Amino acid sequence: MMKFKITLIASFFCCLSTFADELPDLGDSSQLIISAKEEQAIAREILKEVAVSPEIVQDVEVIDYLKNLGDRLVAYSPNKRQQFNFFVVNESSINAFAMIGGVIGVHTGLILASNNESEVASVLGHEIAHVTQRHLPRMIAQQKNDSIRTVLGIALALLVARANPQLSAGTMTAASAMGVQKQLDYTRDHEKEADRVGFQILTDAGFDGRSMVSFFNTLQRGSRFSEGAAPSFLRTHPITADRISDISNRVKESRYKQIPDNPDFMFIKSKLRAMNSTPQSAVETFEGSLKDKRYINEGAERYGLAIAYMRKNDFIKARQEIDWLKVNVKKNALIETLVCKFEVSTNQPIQALNLYLKALNIYPNYRALIYGLAEHYLMTSEPEKAIKLINDKLNIYPDDSYFYELLSKAYAKEGKELLQYQAQSEAYYRKFNLPRAIEQMEFAVKSKDGNFYQKSIVESRLKQLKFENSLEDIKDKK
Repeated sequence: MMKFKITLIASFFCCLSTFADELPDLGDSSQLIISAKEEQAIAREILKEVAVSPEIVQDVEVIDYLKNLGDRLVAYSPNKRQQFNFFVVNESSINAFAMIGGVIGVHTGLILASNNESEVASVLGHEIAHVTQRHLPRMIAQQKNDSIRTVLGIALALLVARANPQLSAGTMTAASAMGVQKQLDYTRDHEKEADRVGFQILTDAGFDGRSMVSFFNTLQRGSRFSEGAAPSFLRTHPITADRISDISNRVKESRYKQIPDNPDFMFIKSKLRAMNSTPQSAVETFEGSLKDKRYINEGAERYGLAIAYMRKNDFIKARQEIDWLKVNVKKNALIETLVCKFEVSTNQPIQALNLYLKALNIYPNYRALIYGLAEHYLMTSEPEKAIKLINDKLNIYPDDSYFYELLSKAYAKEGKELLQYQAQSEAYYRKFNLPRAIEQMEFAVKSKDGNFYQKSIVESRLKQLKFENSLEDIKDKK
């Protein structure tokens, strides 16, 4: 299957589109077209594309921040059984999108354009509402001749690269003979419902409802600058004054409460700013804002500057910023991880180990720290400690492919071939790459080492993988 880059996306939900009139009564006809099981199968296919896209942000702290924020909102959504997957797209435009099966992407540009966490939450709540209200399945239900393959084609077409708009248009046209424009026009009728349900999710989860209005205004201003950069069918539709007015009225009707901002939000913003430009440019930006006092949170600004200095290999200045953070900012996992990475980067293995152990004692399930300590053990030729650490955490993160990659490296250092290939197979499986997973498990089965119990496990697992792959082959032939 063709691999698509993630880029500027206007989903079928038209998440930033114009205010709509009252929704038509569609009933439950969508469930006759796409079942919940089929939605998840389509979501898995979409996530396959996401897993291999170079445009997806791979930084685990950014990933976990968005996931935790999304999960908090989902807990207050109308459909608690709906599965969701959140990811971050490295794209400067202000946008977010929801796909069938609860796949939600957020552009880095949207996070950077937000003034506080509640604004990001307001967009996520809106997208979650599109999913829980089954807007895309309801839209597809109007085209009763569409097959699941066509639905998947439409979904994947939204992931085509901006770098090749002609390919994007061709894929989109092939995906639906009914015409994409008609579908996009239809989905605008769902925006009012997504606003209403999203607002309720936002406030029930303890966020500031006023943030939806403030960010709508940001989006309206931002669209003036971003529209012309995208292919016509992917352009963000402007948010109208009517939509803003409707949410403003809801805010007036709700009780006001002071919402303290999550300081991690500002640190994540600074990290994205520090990573999304050249090291020198990032350094100049942060130095300038600190000199002119153009910042909301000085600690977050210095955190970003420390990252920029480390990227530039200016460790003397990076240490100065880190020392300032230790004295002036309340302990948090982001800073602790940065300090540990600094010691690793300056070749201080003993200090790094002690800091990792202390930090994990405070934040035992923080993935960035777990990754860092496991990598440290591998670097210092202590694979047995890496294996114990990762196996202790796998029950918390059973679907983390990188944990299995680290396990594979650790077993390789110990010369345990069966376990090495088995772990690598599980890593590929969690990246939705069944052929490579089968290949590695076959290597595990053929390995000369391993006891009877271990061989029985890999042989059984290989049968499971091959059976799952045969089902996928059947689907592809339909």
